[in-house]
Amino acid sequence: MASTASSTASSTASSTASSTEPLYLADQIGFVQCLEVFGDDLTVVNAARVSFDKVSTSLTEGDKKLIAYLAKHEHTSPFFHPQVRFRLKMPLFVAREWFRHTIGFARNEVSRRYVDSAPECWIPGVEDVRQRDPKVKQGSKDTPVENAEEVQDCIRRQIHSAMRTYESLLEKGVAPEVARAVLPQSMYTEFIETASLAAIARLCHLRLGADAQKEIRLYAGHVSRLMEKAFPVSWKALQPREIESHLKEQTSASSASTLS
Repeated sequence: MASTASSTASSTASSTASSTEPLYLADQIGFVQCLEVFGDDLTVVNAARVSFDKVSTSLTEGDKKLIAYLAKHEHTSPFFHPQVRFRLKMPLFVAREWFRHTIGFARNEVSRRYVDSAPECWIPGVEDVRQRDPKVKQGSKDTPVENAEEVQDCIRRQIHSAMRTYESLLEKGVAPEVARAVLPQSMYTEFIETASLAAIARLCHLRLGADAQKEIRLYAGHVSRLMEKAFPVSWKALQPREIESHLKEQTSASSASTLS
């Protein structure tokens, strides 16, 4: 129901959802957790309706059509008003791709300058020791290399060696900020991220694409599912059909194994 702003409160109160349980990947180390949600689909509607000095107090079919219209015609500013805060844990090489998305994001990350606890590392499952694709400058084939188990074991031994070196450096009194230099790209990092609905939609649009690396697609898939719950109308309007199709096909499990 829409009304003039002069006959209602100056704005409708934004809803704030509480934290959800972490969504873990298959290795039970990496996860995506929604900490807080600020606003909802109605937040988008009222950000748009303020142009006409109107306020909606409940989400109507007309409001849903307005959201679809805004998304279709790339009127993006209303989608910047809702905010979501996540806690994520992912391998460094995935995080560095994730962090390329900067507009509309704020992040604070665990620092190995201060933390010297034993690192956790990602090791690919045998099926994910994927072949290089000579036709693609970046990316890989869907099939593993020959002797994938042997290669996986080589990766595991290299990571164990780096962990032993790190522990030895700390035992010798080397500062964590120096000792961390030997840690591998496969090490897990953890961070808190706050971003707008619009910014997260763009991240998922790119990181759920067919040309995105499988490992980052798994995280983007978890984020997308959480966003769909928080903003069902807006999220459907913002995500292209090919992304929706990909999410239906994608399983929530990765094929990574733990460091043991």
